[in-house]
Amino acid sequence: MDLPITFIIFKRPHTTEKVFQAIRQAKPKKLFVIADGSRNDREDEAEKCAATRAIIDRVDWDCEVIKNYSDVNLGCAVRVSSGLDWVFSHVEKTIILEDDCIPHSSFFRFCEELLEKYQHDTRVASISAQNIQPQHKRTNYSYYFSRYSHCWGWATWRRAWQHYDLYIKLWKQVKAENLLRDILIDPKAVSYWQRKLQNIYENPTGITWDYQWTFACWMQGSLSITPNVNLVSNVGVGADSTHFDSQQDFSFINVPTQAMEFPLKHPPYIVRNVEADIFTQKTVYQAKIIDVLKEEVKKRWNYAKLINL
Repeated sequence: MDLPITFIIFKRPHTTEKVFQAIRQAKPKKLFVIADGSRNDREDEAEKCAATRAIIDRVDWDCEVIKNYSDVNLGCAVRVSSGLDWVFSHVEKTIILEDDCIPHSSFFRFCEELLEKYQHDTRVASISAQNIQPQHKRTNYSYYFSRYSHCWGWATWRRAWQHYDLYIKLWKQVKAENLLRDILIDPKAVSYWQRKLQNIYENPTGITWDYQWTFACWMQGSLSITPNVNLVSNVGVGADSTHFDSQQDFSFINVPTQAMEFPLKHPPYIVRNVEADIFTQKTVYQAKIIDVLKEEVKKRWNYAKLINL
């Protein structure tokens, strides 16, 4: 496969091995590998990182392997964002896989064709593997367009990634002008994203990098391609996961994968699927009462510290 693949790894050799085997079947001619360093206060993490990196050394097909390994722990947000900056300093487009996202074999061809088709169309920012709602037939075409950029297996171009800002510096202006209301319309969605983006603005170098990517896409008025079938399986839920240590409340995680049918049926328009986006907002991006309460406690705690200074 001529299209380069970017593989983001850390400290999970078992899940990394599974994704590696999927990449091995695709046989890319160029493989970029981004790895974070271990944390000094985590027992056995250095050994886990080493075991994970050793998997990459088993590439046995004709492939240029280009590594970007950090000697220190940068954290998820900085490591992923800086790593992708590095990748796009080398190539114009790439498929991006993390160490727990196993793509269906047809995802690679899906990306190859669509990265070529939309390469110069700035209305489209990315191509996703994930479809969390295959029980709802959203289109008779092979894919549809969404304002949400699912990143469990995805692909994009340098021309889109150049707008990424880990620190979402535009947020202050967007918030002041209430632009989320124009983008999202629904008051509950606006409220959710205001809280989420404000938290990121205050702590941009935590574990979150993908919300900033969604924000960048919104600021450019661009959409993401969602396949009409699910093309990825996430096997990373558990104690070693950065984001999900339990499948509870995340019904969208274990959606079965299906093969994409070829030749692709391309929609004759680029218009987002509103019904699909409403479903996604309610399923993935819905604030729980406990989250709202935590934010309120945090605000009151910070206020109490200020008045006691």
